Amino acid sequence: MTSSMKDDIGAAARANRAAALDSWLAGLFPGHLPGVSLLAVGGLGRRDCAPYSDVDLVLLHAGTAGIDRIASALWYPIWDAKVGLDHSVRTLPEALSVAHDDVKVALGLLDARHLAGDPALSGELISAAADQWRRTAVRLMPQLRELTTTRWATHGELAFLLEGDLKEAAGGLRDVTILRGIGRAGVADTLRPAVRAANLRLLDTRDALHLAVGRRVDRLVAQERGAVAELLELDDGDALLRRVAGDARTIAHAVDDAWRAVDRLRSGRRRGAVPQTKRRPVARDVVEQDGELVLARTAIGPVPDPGLSLRVAAAAATTGLPIARATSEWLAAFSPPLPNPWPPAARAALVSLLGSGPGLLPAWETCDRYGLIDAWLPEWARMRSLPQHHPVHRFTLDRHLVQAAYEATAYAREVDRPDLLLIGAFLHDVGKGLPGDHSTVGAPIAAEIARRIGLPPADVTTVEKLVRLHLLLPEVATRRDLSDPVTISTVAGAVGDTATLDLLHALARADSRATGPGAWSDWKGRLMAELVRRVHTLLDTGELPSPPEPDPELLDGDLPAVHLDGDRVAVAAADRRGLLGAIAACLAMHRLDVVGANTSTVDGRAIVEFYTQPRYGSPYDPVALAADLRRVAAGDVSVTQRLRARAMSARGGSASPRVVWQRDAATDAAVLELRAADSAGLLYRVATALDEAGAEVRAARISTLGGDVVDAFYLVGPWADASERERVGAAVLAAV
Repeated sequence: MTSSMKDDIGAAARANRAAALDSWLAGLFPGHLPGVSLLAVGGLGRRDCAPYSDVDLVLLHAGTAGIDRIASALWYPIWDAKVGLDHSVRTLPEALSVAHDDVKVALGLLDARHLAGDPALSGELISAAADQWRRTAVRLMPQLRELTTTRWATHGELAFLLEGDLKEAAGGLRDVTILRGIGRAGVADTLRPAVRAANLRLLDTRDALHLAVGRRVDRLVAQERGAVAELLELDDGDALLRRVAGDARTIAHAVDDAWRAVDRLRSGRRRGAVPQTKRRPVARDVVEQDGELVLARTAIGPVPDPGLSLRVAAAAATTGLPIARATSEWLAAFSPPLPNPWPPAARAALVSLLGSGPGLLPAWETCDRYGLIDAWLPEWARMRSLPQHHPVHRFTLDRHLVQAAYEATAYAREVDRPDLLLIGAFLHDVGKGLPGDHSTVGAPIAAEIARRIGLPPADVTTVEKLVRLHLLLPEVATRRDLSDPVTISTVAGAVGDTATLDLLHALARADSRATGPGAWSDWKGRLMAELVRRVHTLLDTGELPSPPEPDPELLDGDLPAVHLDGDRVAVAAADRRGLLGAIAACLAMHRLDVVGANTSTVDGRAIVEFYTQPRYGSPYDPVALAADLRRVAAGDVSVTQRLRARAMSARGGSASPRVVWQRDAATDAAVLELRAADSAGLLYRVATALDEAGAEVRAARISTLGGDVVDAFYLVGPWADASERERVGAAVLAAV
């Protein structure tokens, strides 16, 4: 990045851009026109102009004739210059009338600044808009809050997103506008120094993002983080993400405080001028006062209870009430450290907090804001705002762990020990960010935390096993043949008992849902449920469950036969080479992604079963699909020829593909695992390569995470010859 680009970042650069725009726009204004003026609002009004920002303008007039012609003379040169424009033309009464009922317009006018024309007219609007806002703001606050909540629900929380919108997400630049408006209404002191500093750093980040991308963009995606970090002279993209997270947290906390001040003001106006403070006990040493949680008078003694902060947090989470700022500050300053191990009451409060449901997330964030989490768990500082680089993840590590505990509450009634499920879900990824496999590295860390919080040795062992094996069920379910006895006996041996199996099943579902939509599907859920059912049978009875029988409708009748049943596609045809790849090609042409495949041969009749899901969620045409499948099964190669060119052009990926052999993972086969970037027609290419190499595929499991796949092919035979394995592996890699 050039030094000149870095010179375009910062408050001075933004002010220079604003001055240049001011001069240009003033030059477009058609001479001296009494009763007409041009004002800037939005970023230009605040002089916060990013390199590729739009301009927001108001053409104000006093009923001037020909105002449409004047407006056109202004707007068209701006459009011709390819500058984004948001504009309005209003009289003073019209502007104030719209602002009276539309909170977005009212907030925009608070940033209004005179550019050209009649300065007295502009000054009248600026003054009147500010005065009207002070008089009407309290009435407009519910509308503002609804708009803000809807925006947050759409864009998420910037502090925890790996690819957040710097402007619209919670804790972003739009929230600073909210704070400015609440402050201008006289409700609270909202723009404290920490908030101003966070705002300036986010503005700098947006400047750098515009320069790195070369256009207006507010979403900081993964591939741009490195360039943006370099422009901001930060170490790397991770350092950038941590800084953005810290700034977003500062702004989000200020917004929370501001809304509480609004609530207190509105509540006071409803009650009248006479204060009516009531204190209602909600938990031991915790009372509600004015809609917030504060400490009971008996809680503040010479030696505070070390578990008091945990009890306050649990009370906030279970009641949904916020902790008062003064209470949080007192707990941070005066709470003594917890002993090692924790007393039972403190551990119970932690479990209550983790299992509280929707109230967990805001309560946890408040405690983290004031440093209480670090006092409970010293390991938390390393995990705070830690990026997770796999694209399937949507949250930073700290939020993912808390989200996993929240998701685990949905499965608490399915397990014997819901407390261990919550703790295991909260600790399952504590090894991330450290060298080595995070499950293996994290298991002893989780065990140490479990000991510290006072769990007995048997429970510590269970938590350690949950963390070490938390990926076992989803990986086996999506990568192994569930009808193979080796698969079931291997999982049963690793898990050991049904209680742990149920805990792992619940944890795997909670982890997947907390990761993001790309990590969970109904198909994955059914596979895990089937695996757990079969392992349960072995652990309960000591006997392996019987493998499923082939569909009897496919064993009789004329060939080829095609059966479509929801996500299941079954084909029976005369056994021949290339059948698996040809059917995979046909499914790809119909925009169906394959998530599992089984093949078998009965009396010369090949039976191929695929489990699919529509690509992009679009439904397929069953009549057209069935017709094409019959043609393919009968040997018509035209469908595969149509796909070949498309598949060849789709090859590639940022990382090199890899083949891994698992010779002990199946009863009568070796498992070839392909780890590669996903692409159109990949299964077709690989299945064709295996067939041409002379390998017989008994079953296949297709696992997709984000843009990557881990495809497992069960190849009949011992495959003891290393040179044969190398030959087939090379053929697969060449096809990828």
